[in-house]
Order: sequence, then C-alpha cells, then structure tokens
Amino acid sequence: MHLHPILSALLRNKTGPLLVAVQVALSLAILANALHIVQVRQTVASRPSGLASEADVFSIKVRHLEPRSHQAQLDEQRRETAALRAVAGVQSVAYTTQMPLSRSGNYTSVSLDRKQVTSSAAVTTYYSPDSLIHTWGLQLVEGRDFQPSEVPEVDTNTSKDFPHSVIITRSLGQKLWPNASNYLGKTIYYGVGPNTSELRVVGVVARLQTPGAANAEGAEFSMLLPVRLTGDDASTYTVRTEPGQRERVMQESEAALRKSSVLPVITRLQAISELRRDRYRADQALAWMLVTVSVLLLLITASGIVGMASLWVTQRRKQIGVRRALGARRSDILRYFIAENLLITSAGVVAGVLLALALNQLLVSQLEMPRLPAGYLLAGAALLWTLGVAAVYGPAWRAASISPATATRST
Repeated sequence: MHLHPILSALLRNKTGPLLVAVQVALSLAILANALHIVQVRQTVASRPSGLASEADVFSIKVRHLEPRSHQAQLDEQRRETAALRAVAGVQSVAYTTQMPLSRSGNYTSVSLDRKQVTSSAAVTTYYSPDSLIHTWGLQLVEGRDFQPSEVPEVDTNTSKDFPHSVIITRSLGQKLWPNASNYLGKTIYYGVGPNTSELRVVGVVARLQTPGAANAEGAEFSMLLPVRLTGDDASTYTVRTEPGQRERVMQESEAALRKSSVLPVITRLQAISELRRDRYRADQALAWMLVTVSVLLLLITASGIVGMASLWVTQRRKQIGVRRALGARRSDILRYFIAENLLITSAGVVAGVLLALALNQLLVSQLEMPRLPAGYLLAGAALLWTLGVAAVYGPAWRAASISPATATRST
C-alpha cells in the first residue's frame, strides 16, 4: 500500500487526526506513569515485615485506670504475661513498646561517635525484656539473642539505667557501616552528643520493619533493646499463636487479662494483618484510583478513534464508492483505514513516549519516584496500537462494505 495518498488526505484534514494523536499521546503518558506508580506502591505494600508468620501474630494493649508504683507495675507485667501464656494455642508472648506497621512509634537518632554533631541514622527502637526474636520469628543472621542478665528494669520517670546490648537489622548495619561485612561487637551511641548511652551490637536480624514502614531506605532501620519499662499507664504485649488459632486466642486472651487484673482495664487488640491493611489503605486506594483513571482514558481514546473513523467514512463515502467502482477490493479499503489510523496512532505514541519521560522526570525530582522502566513504554505503545486497530476496525469494515452504486449516487 502506498502511503502518499494517506498522508495527503491527513494533511488536508489536520484537525481530526491531530486531536486523535494528542489523545493517544496523553493516554500513553498518563497510562505508563500511572501503572508504574501502581506497581511501585504494590511492591511497597507487599514488603515482608520481618515476622515469620504475620497471620499468627497480634498485639494487645492493656491500659490501667489507676496509678501504680514501679514494683506494682513490674508484678503486673509478669502476671499479665503469665496469664497470656496460659491461654491454649499461645506459642509465645513478649512485652513490647510498639508494633511493626502500626504507624505509631518512637524514633531516635543514633551516632557512631560522641563527638558527632549530626545523626548517623534515625532508628526505631523496640524495647522488650522478652525474646521478640522468638515471638516474632525474626531471622537471626549474626550473633545471639539477649541474655536475662542483660535486661535492666527501668522506671522511665526516675531511673537513669540503660541497657548496653543491642540487636540491629541488617539494613541498619549497612547504613552505619557500609564497608563492613560483620557488625558484631561494633559500638553505636543512642542519641547524639557527649552524654549518649553506649550500645554494643550482639546480634543482627535479617529484617524488621519500623512502625511507619517508610517508603525510603529507612523502612528497616530498627533495633531491639533488652529492658523492662515501667512508668506508663499502659502495657503492650505481642502474641504468636498456633497456626489458625489467632481469632480464638485473641478473644480468650482479652478475657484472661481482664480476669487477672484486680482493677478495671481497657484493652485493645490488633492483628498484624489489620495493621498492614490500615498502613497501606491509602496506597491501595491510590492504586485503584489510578487503575480506574487508566481504564477510563483507554475507553475515551477508543471512543475518540471510533468517532473520528466513523466521521471519515461518512465524509469519504463517495470517494470510497469511486475506488470500489475502479476495482478496489474490500480488503484494500479496510487496509487503507487501518494504515491511516496506525500512522495517526504512531505519531501519538512517539509524542506520548516523550511526554511520559518528561512526566516521570518530574515525579522523580519532586516525589523521589523510581525511573520509569522502558517496558512500561513498550507495553503502553503496543496496547494503544492494538486499541487503535480494534477501534477503527468496525468503521473500516463498514466503509469496505459500501456498495459502489450506492456510494456514487450520494452527494
């Protein structure tokens, strides 16, 4: 097929083809970046927390309505821990100050030298006198768990005591000592300045997400400290159950804690799966919104191609009839309109690729998004080419079916 007649026809009627090409370009630019954002958000939302089995872990926060002494709180924590461990189906219980993915937690600066004036990293700290490694099933890749002799009892209102051992994540170790292959025995300081507490690394876990589960590299900047804390009106426990027993154990655990307490308490239970769902609720909503926008864009683009092709068929009805009378076959007419649409779509695809790259550059500079992979551009271009052919096929077939006698009689 010769392209010269097609190009001549397009140049004589520039407005329609130009509008379709612009529509294709905008669709490709938005579609490629939207689907890339969806993929990035889904990857973030599916990151492992570090817990061996999230489906079997939950937390229970117990808030006491009456003030208690330091010793009373210690006794209370031990009694509540024993009550939880006595529930059938419980595999492990640990006191903790916060939970991964909970969006609520404490962060602190750490440094490698007391002479530093700036932080080496912002880290979240999980305080526990029990083994979070055992309860959460964390993967210990270096060193050991804490020993009972390393666990001080600290009243946050009066005590100045502080633990001296720490377990860090591999991600935090790579941040603090990028050139080291082993982090055991290394020293970090809790805070910045001359009065910071010295901590020695005794263990490294593969991963443990922070409560905020940030999208940047700090999502796994976590460390464990062995300490039993008092001074607050609430205690949080994390429980790992036998597989499939979580829902029942959650109900029985709440009842057991209320029964073990002399005074009324307020409890709040949350499963890790619930924390994950709440943490990424906005990401899921954004993903669905972008998918919906992408589908609508494709429908609008297809409608535009169909409408424009139908208009071209109507305007060229007599021309088509003359060509049929001169010996053009139906397949010739069909190929003509499909080739014409492919030229318009290709122009839109080229412009769309450039526009998509420009839009991605804006997202990279302003929102720290990853670069747009070439695969999204290729897939988007193929999709729009396919969509263009499918959308124009109906009007093109109707044009090819026009009778020469009927077409030439029309004005």
